[in-house]
Parts: sequence; C-alpha cells; structure tokens
Amino acid sequence: MSVSRSVFFSFSLVLLTVSGVWGQAAKSPYSTFGIGESYGNALANNQGMAGLGLSHPQYWYLNNQNPALLTYNRLTVFQVGLVGEQLDLSDGNNSETVRGGNMNYLAIAFPIKFAKISTSLGLMPYTNVDFRLRYDLQVFDNNNQVVDTTTVTEQGTGGLTQLYWSNGFALHKNLSVGIKATYVFGSVNNVTLNEIDVASQPIPFVPGINENTYSKGFLLGAGISYSKDSLFDGSYRLSFGAVYDFNGKIGAERDVELFRLNGLSSDTIESTLLDRQVGKLELPAGFGGGISFSKERKWAVGIDYYYKDWSTFRSLNVADDDLGETWRWSVGGEYTPDLISLNYLKRVTYRAGISQAPFFANGKKVNDFGINFGLSLPTGRSSIDLAFKTGRRGSIQENGLTENYFKVYLGVTLNDQWFIKRKFD
Repeated sequence: MSVSRSVFFSFSLVLLTVSGVWGQAAKSPYSTFGIGESYGNALANNQGMAGLGLSHPQYWYLNNQNPALLTYNRLTVFQVGLVGEQLDLSDGNNSETVRGGNMNYLAIAFPIKFAKISTSLGLMPYTNVDFRLRYDLQVFDNNNQVVDTTTVTEQGTGGLTQLYWSNGFALHKNLSVGIKATYVFGSVNNVTLNEIDVASQPIPFVPGINENTYSKGFLLGAGISYSKDSLFDGSYRLSFGAVYDFNGKIGAERDVELFRLNGLSSDTIESTLLDRQVGKLELPAGFGGGISFSKERKWAVGIDYYYKDWSTFRSLNVADDDLGETWRWSVGGEYTPDLISLNYLKRVTYRAGISQAPFFANGKKVNDFGINFGLSLPTGRSSIDLAFKTGRRGSIQENGLTENYFKVYLGVTLNDQWFIKRKFD
C-alpha cells in the first residue's frame, strides 16, 4: 500500500472515531417542524457547488443524488464526511450563538459490469431534530386572576437516519437509469416542562410531558440521465438528469408519558404512560431535474431544481398545518486548471455555487439563501474534499427569528480498483 493511500485510510479512521454518533448538529428552532430539518443527499464535493448533482456526471466521486449517474464510476469509490456548523440566532431583542457537528455520510460505490451497471451503499442522516425553547406563560386562579407565571421549556432531540442501496444501469452510451431503495429509521423525543413558582405556596416538583416517536420503513426513488458527448470541437458535454422520490408510508409508534421531577434534584419522582399510538408517517413525493454543461475534466457548470409538497405530510393520521410546499434551486460549477500539471495548485478542483430553498414554518414562508464554495485536494486518484456554506434563514419581520449560519463540510474520497481478473498466477 502506498504512503498516500495509508494516509487516507488513517484519516478515514480518525473521521469515524471522532464523529461517534449521528445527530449532533447545532440546535435550531426550525427543526421543530414535521420530521425535522432535512440533510439532503449532497456529499462534500457537491456541497461546494451549492448541492449541484442531479445531472452532472463525475468519474472520481459517487453520485448520491441521481442513481442513474452511478454508471460513470469506473473505479470503486469510498467516501466519508463530517459537517460542522455555527448558528447565530436573533429575534430582534435577544441573540444566541450555537455550534455543533455531525457525521455527514459514509458511502461506497463500485461497478458490477464496467460502464454498464454500478451499485452503491450508504449511511447518512435523513433529518435532524435539535431545539430548546424557553418562554413564560401566565397562571390563573379559579377567578381568572393572574397569580403567577410558569416557565415552559420545550426540548427536542433525535432524527431519522437513512441506509440506502442505489443501482445505475446504462441503457445506451448516452442514456442511463437508476433506482434507489432507502431504509429510514430513528426516533424523535420531545419533552415539555412546566416550572411553576408560586411565592406563597412553592411547588416542590416540575410536571412534564415526554413524547417519543420511533419510525422505520422503506422509501423508493428513481432517476434518469442523458448526456451528449463530443460536442463542438469534441471536448464538450451537455447533460440532463431527473429524479423522482415516491411518496411513502413508514411505520411509527408514539408513546406519551406524564412525569414529575424533583424541583431541587431534577430526579424523576413518578411517571405514567398516558397514551400509545401506532400508525404511519406519510411522506410526500418529490421530483427534480437539472442540466449541466462541461468541458472534459476541466470545468463544469449547471443548475438544479427540486420540489416537494409537505402539506400532504401526515403523522399518525394527523396533518401538520404548519407545513407547505418546498422547493430548492441551485446554480454552481467547478474548475480544475490542469489535471496533469506538475504544479499542485493547478491540479486542485475549485468549486462555487448559490442556492435558495424556501420552506414553511408556523404556516409562514421561510426564505433560505446560501452561498457555497469548496475545493478538492488531490492525492493520486483520491482527494480531501472541503466545502463551506454561509447563508441566512428567516426574517424577524415575517418569522420572528433570523438565523445566520456557517457550515463546514470535510470529506475524504478514496478510489481503487476491485474485481480485477488476474492474467497470471
């Protein structure tokens, strides 16, 4: 094994060790809605282009956004990544800065039949729930008189994880299709506490409600890609891609528990199971498409669009009126000055892009605009991939909260040859 490959394998083990567990992202009030904040499927190399990837073929990176593009992976590709973020929250009067990090993805792809059939397996977060809200409510007596206030604390943790299997099939040298099966699983825990402090009659305990929802099930998706090579002087390519994620119903079980905490020690005094519900989470269908234009392995530009209507979402047969239509567009590109140059900086791939992804929270539209940039540092056929994103979500006027964020994506890509038939023993 070469020195460069040894370094990459060692670095990958470090990434796996320090990440520990899934679901450690920074706390965001916007993760309270639906099944939480979506992670998306873009890997670090795509994040550098604002998530671009529905149509853009790449030989050195696996494509987790359109399974039809897996047929371009002629080598075995292994990718692992982390994400870290900082959120600056403000409601106009108060502000807070929170930080967090998470294992972002672990994925592998390899050809089953060279340039004809490729497959990919991966594990990555699907959604994240991580928030903590604290506010005061008035306490009334039997005569409807205000006697004191109660401090309410709402806290949510958890999220869903996805384990996927994708396959790409080349029907023609220009046309390929793909399918993706995803097993989604995980739990979301919501806790509400009421800290009542009546001066004349101190209450020695804190009542609370604990709601835990565990979900698991399968989702299906499909993709198609068409690329026309050898355009103009023979070195340009025009590519189109589209994906469709089918709506799905995954099993869910929710336990609602009433409990009391000791007001001084925070120990649980007693707990009672109030309700247990068994049903389904009904997730909406989504579809998207993209177009890209590239010159050999030197540069590429493109645009993607993806749409999903969350107003059809149901949680154990209950609709969430706070949700609505979501869509996302991104424009980005990448540039490699000279892939075979002796000058290392000319072999680096530089990327940039912008995106907008509005969504609904509390029945109101929340704008989310981001600027991305990134680069891949090559080591032979492998690379260290970096991407950065800065942006803003929401406004104080429309949503009562603005969230400025900065995200850092760190990934490692390993390329190797598997299943080589020996000519000599």
